[in-house]
Amino acid sequence: MDLRLPRLRRPRPRRALAAAAAVVVLAGAGTWTAVASDDAPEVRRADRVMATGEGVRIDTSFFTAGPEGRRPAVLLGHGFGGSKEDVRAQAEDLARDGYAVLTWSARGFGRSTGKIGLNDPEGEVADVSRLVDWLAARPEVRLDKDGDPRVGMAGNSYGGAIALLGAGYDDRIDAVAPAITYFDLAEALFPDGVFKKLWAGAFVTSGGGCARFEPELCAMYERVAESGVPDARARALLEARSPAAVADRIDVPTLLMQGQTDSLFPLGQADAAARAIRANGAPVGVDWLAGGHDGGDPETGRLHERVRAWFDRYLKGDESADTGPAFRVTRTGGVDSTDGRAQLRGASADAYPGLHSGTRTVELTGREQRFANPAGANPPAVSALPGIGGSGGLSQLSSLGIGVSLDFPGQHARFESAPVTRDLRVTGSPAVTVRVRSTSDDAVLFAKVYDVGPDGRQQVLPSQLVTPVRVEGARAGKDVELTLPAVDHEVREGHRLRLVLASTDLAYASPAAPATYTVSLKSGLTVPTAPGVTTAAAPLPAWVVWLPVAGAVTALALLLTGRRRTAAPAPDPDLADVPLQITGLSKRYARSADRYAVRDLSFRVDKGQVLGLLGPNGAGKTTTLRMLMGLIKPDDGEIRVFGHAVRPGAPVLSRVGAFVEGAGFLPHLSGRENLELYWAATGRPPEDAHLDEALEIAGLGDALARAVRTYSQGMRQRLAIAQAMLGLPDLLILDEPTNGLDPPQIREMREVMIRYAAAGRTVIVSSHLLAEVEQSCTHLVVMDRGRLVQAGPVHDIIGSGDTLLVGTVTPVEEPLAEKVAALPGVESAVRTDEGLLVRLGADGTAPRLIAELVRLEVPVTSVGPHRRLEDAFLTLIGGSA
Repeated sequence: MDLRLPRLRRPRPRRALAAAAAVVVLAGAGTWTAVASDDAPEVRRADRVMATGEGVRIDTSFFTAGPEGRRPAVLLGHGFGGSKEDVRAQAEDLARDGYAVLTWSARGFGRSTGKIGLNDPEGEVADVSRLVDWLAARPEVRLDKDGDPRVGMAGNSYGGAIALLGAGYDDRIDAVAPAITYFDLAEALFPDGVFKKLWAGAFVTSGGGCARFEPELCAMYERVAESGVPDARARALLEARSPAAVADRIDVPTLLMQGQTDSLFPLGQADAAARAIRANGAPVGVDWLAGGHDGGDPETGRLHERVRAWFDRYLKGDESADTGPAFRVTRTGGVDSTDGRAQLRGASADAYPGLHSGTRTVELTGREQRFANPAGANPPAVSALPGIGGSGGLSQLSSLGIGVSLDFPGQHARFESAPVTRDLRVTGSPAVTVRVRSTSDDAVLFAKVYDVGPDGRQQVLPSQLVTPVRVEGARAGKDVELTLPAVDHEVREGHRLRLVLASTDLAYASPAAPATYTVSLKSGLTVPTAPGVTTAAAPLPAWVVWLPVAGAVTALALLLTGRRRTAAPAPDPDLADVPLQITGLSKRYARSADRYAVRDLSFRVDKGQVLGLLGPNGAGKTTTLRMLMGLIKPDDGEIRVFGHAVRPGAPVLSRVGAFVEGAGFLPHLSGRENLELYWAATGRPPEDAHLDEALEIAGLGDALARAVRTYSQGMRQRLAIAQAMLGLPDLLILDEPTNGLDPPQIREMREVMIRYAAAGRTVIVSSHLLAEVEQSCTHLVVMDRGRLVQAGPVHDIIGSGDTLLVGTVTPVEEPLAEKVAALPGVESAVRTDEGLLVRLGADGTAPRLIAELVRLEVPVTSVGPHRRLEDAFLTLIGGSA
């Protein structure tokens, strides 16, 4: 059965009425304008909600900048679980670069309505054509012809897939630049017939639960999750929502940016897309970045620049635009001695080498081996940990030569090479043929190739990637050709390659019935080397020029033993007991010499304080927290934690715990198991976790024994706080910890923060809930436009404003309150449980008010200043929030 739908010039005829309705603006949120800098054009933003004609409403934002006139357009999609706001910064940058940019929240996300269809051609893909229709009617957008705007599409993950699908279904799309996305969703979630259970569960969880999806998708997930085996109907359902379904119709210039640290959508997905689109005659660029869904460096700035250049060439028609090499891969070249970060540099080729270029055979040795698939497939081996990625994911550790995988004795076979005689760069997918027998009809194996150090103990699984394979008819024995995950990894001279075939893996579903597998080698390991890919020369650091030979030898020895050299300033003994001292801190925006996210910021936080970090959007709060956590480096000034200067990788950061934008958990494990697994991944001793103390403060009780998928949002937030509190850090940083919580849950979160600080530790909380900050914080730092506005105790900042609280013996009746409100010099009078809240006008004074209250026979018991934090905050920032 052909699941592909005819390529669209316009939305399908049966959707014509819906398409017509799509351009109707249901609600306008006005136009938002921001001035970036003196030399950058003003960005204009218009928010609109559009109807699809099916009762679904799509929330959109339209960005333009500069003078009037027509320009190419860009549709910018967001990742799964996100919304249009996630891509706002990129949209603004593209608008400044001369594009009309339209962002939108996909069905079921953000403020858009409808069910999640995983880029259903009848739903999300049809919405894209409606958005293109709308662009075609805009006076700001360049047209190729009537109804046909000049338009490109870009986006990450879910947004990348819709870009490819848009190009396949609507021939008005002129260029696409998808990143870390899928070409075949069925193969991504059911590789070789094995269910990728943790990532599938993460999809459902981040989407808001099964009921938020189209009913057939929800039923499919529940069916496969229960059986552990994807069926033909499940594959067909996902294949129909995949760019692969319209592979022969994607014929526009395509820039494919895929993550090396990605067990969800590995490099093979981009390879399949590149081969298909090139076969259609379109230009294709392939870029393997350092990050991915499992963590690592997302290289956001570099990729955004490359997308802009791609669109300059293929949308603006700028022949001089440098779109980069046909193939580029980011390589990790050791550790920066100044900040502890992995050093990245690019390697490139004039032609995409694919995954099997320049192969050589590495012989493996090992006898025939028998091992068990245990009952219930427990305990499972561990490779990647979906949901615990981020910038510190396991794949990032493996890129630095730290082995973090786990294979259980008796549950795997292994075959090993001799030490390689010279450095070997693996670029692509290794392959090997093995013979498999099983006591069951089918066998499920997980193949992986380790880089094993000379001592035989240190082993690294490149990018934490494995290949699952289902072997049908294994009882009689079967030869199986295994294609290992595509990686870019250097095996150093003297290291060995170790092929491991395991019976279980935490991220996948294995047969629950016990079985015994027997495996033997049938070939050597074929390794791709991509000889046409050359690494750019890295500039020598300045210290090489003047450092004595003896010092260079010492530095090299330290590097080879896995230690880091740092150039951190000496600790300040006078600040040894001060949790945080920030002095003259500044951070400029990328590509700007005079635009600051944070500028000349200074404040101090002492032990036992709960400090609230306040400011309107764009105040610099998140940038400040990121610098405090060592995630980014300041341009000027310094941060000291207990007297030690903070920089990426600084040892003092072990005394800092952080909760930023939520945390990912493995939904099928209990709360306690998630925390234990997280702590184990840090490599620190179990006794240092202080798990029970953190859990007592978080107050999760018996819920710790339940699977996280059963948790409410409030319980997940408290579990995330408990994760940040592991090790009982002396300084705890919480960024919007009450997001998504209801009032009782917010109260519980407040008590968690207060209990934590009560033991003499320090909490910094960034929140937009001013009433909550007023109740939970002892001190405040208020920022606006990157600068400090005021810092000090809460009661000092709230201070005495123009609002007075009039205490009364008995409650004040409404007619009397109205009389007070009508008094000269009084702006308003509001009844409260305590009496009256009176706001004075410019000519009002407290003595005059008291005299008038006595005249009106108001039963006054007290009169005192009263100003809410909200009043003080708006006064301090001039109402710019």
